[in-house]
Amino acid sequence: MRINGLLFFQCFLFQKASSFVAHKQHFGRRESIIVAAQQGSSVQQEIFDTIKLEASSLQNSLNTALKYTQSSTIAKDVAVVCDELDKLCETKNVQGGLLMEKLGVHEKALRFARRNMLTKLMREDYEAYVATAEFLSPGRIPRSELPNVQDVSITNGDDRQVTRLLDQDTGLDLVADCELEDMKFNDSLLDKLLLKIFRELVVKESDGIAVSDKAGIDGLLEQGRKYMLKPNQTAEAQHQMVYNVLKGLMTPVLPPFYRLFMSGIVPKFGSDLDGKQFGPWFYAPWLTSFVTPTFFGFLVGPSRPNYKKDGQLGGLVVEKCKFLQESGCKGLCLNQCKLPAQQFFAEELGLPLTVSPNFVTQECQWSFGEVPLTPEDDPSFPRGCLAGCESRKAMVGSYADNI
Repeated sequence: MRINGLLFFQCFLFQKASSFVAHKQHFGRRESIIVAAQQGSSVQQEIFDTIKLEASSLQNSLNTALKYTQSSTIAKDVAVVCDELDKLCETKNVQGGLLMEKLGVHEKALRFARRNMLTKLMREDYEAYVATAEFLSPGRIPRSELPNVQDVSITNGDDRQVTRLLDQDTGLDLVADCELEDMKFNDSLLDKLLLKIFRELVVKESDGIAVSDKAGIDGLLEQGRKYMLKPNQTAEAQHQMVYNVLKGLMTPVLPPFYRLFMSGIVPKFGSDLDGKQFGPWFYAPWLTSFVTPTFFGFLVGPSRPNYKKDGQLGGLVVEKCKFLQESGCKGLCLNQCKLPAQQFFAEELGLPLTVSPNFVTQECQWSFGEVPLTPEDDPSFPRGCLAGCESRKAMVGSYADNI
């Protein structure tokens, strides 16, 4: 009996202990659920508050951009935006907590607004744009962030010194050489392939006269000089040679495609509309400006789309022309690049093009859809050879005296 009683008592205690432990565990779980729920609610609120702050920051940036793009006092507000950007740069190293701050959304909005104001000023008053750009760039606005640099000097107008240069042997006017540092070019595989094809076409179209054992762009320039210095050479012959090279480079397929879908020229189908031009279509200039950098980098170096002088899309600026930098020759630039390129786009592709080299900076503005002036009628195109041109003495008395 005693043994049975002890066993019963032990079972009773074990049952109560188990019940107590189970109850305590249930109570603990309920407390954990309550705490977790409270913590979850707090996290949700924190996330909600962060989203509100991010949205508010984004809206503030968009409102700022909108406010300045609707400005009626553009020159003044461009300077104000420059001040705001300077303040942002001073606090840029301070780590922001918001994603919009880390992404620099407000800074990008200000730069977008500034570019749009300058573009608007360019459309309304080009001379005022040039004066504003020269005053603020490059000190306050990087030259690369200007919508157009065609007539924007690299020095302030007050610091500019105009010195007339003369050839000591001939007395002819000379054009000052570029004083900026040379750019180092890194050719891609595509650039190297296109340059190889281009040079082979130059040999073919020059009837074997323009040949060189030198590699790369140096070899192409030697080819160009040999053809330029050929006895009884003419500018028109050089234009035609480069025209034919460009035509061969584009293959027989691309020009008809471009004429139809970009310039709106009806193909020859035996109808009354054959050859009639309904374009260029509105998208042709700006779309061409986006495609060109990929396929002409081998010749001119890096370039980027920008705005034309009229404030419209369809421009392209060559950062520092490889052809001009390495040749140092205005005659090669004019007769084996500028004029034949303009002629090719107008006659073969049906889209006017103005090529405007800047011999001070060696930048070059390409304006698609813009009818070019002749070099004689273009006030921005200087007269005379470049001071450091190696071909100048060899060309004395030739057609080059008139360029």
